[in-house]
Amino acid sequence: MLITIWRHGEAGPAKRDHLRTLTRRGQVDIGIGAERLRNICQERQRPLPDQLLYSPWQRTAQTAELIAESFELASSSSSEALLSDATVHEAETALQQAWESQQRAAHLVLVSHQPLVSLLADALLGTVAEVPPLPPGGLVSLQLTAPALYCGELLWWAFPPHYESQR
Repeated sequence: MLITIWRHGEAGPAKRDHLRTLTRRGQVDIGIGAERLRNICQERQRPLPDQLLYSPWQRTAQTAELIAESFELASSSSSEALLSDATVHEAETALQQAWESQQRAAHLVLVSHQPLVSLLADALLGTVAEVPPLPPGGLVSLQLTAPALYCGELLWWAFPPHYESQR
């Protein structure tokens, strides 16, 4: 399974953290990022995203909606295992459930927050800081041999504003 871990786009201030919404720049970045992800997948003959899980907070839900508009997704749903204070273990459990579902994705996108996005990438790769910390809108794609820690191979990462593929 190909997995892309994507940090939500740039968000503005709000009275409560979970209510923060994407800025115009955040929306544009995610749109560009989705287009670039499509190009990278096609260039490298990798499957396009077909399933999406995201944190239920406003900015991640908006990011997921923009990504979903760019791809024909088999499914899209929120998961509390991707909240900003979730643990790597909780995210791994959600990943295992997606892996074991009857309609297992060829390319799963997880949309979440820092520090979880970077911690999860490190844990799946079994390394520390092989990928720079994901900025708002940043993404990293891995090939998984199993839905477990230390079972990932780094394919690429890309950051706004240009989303040039690294690796």
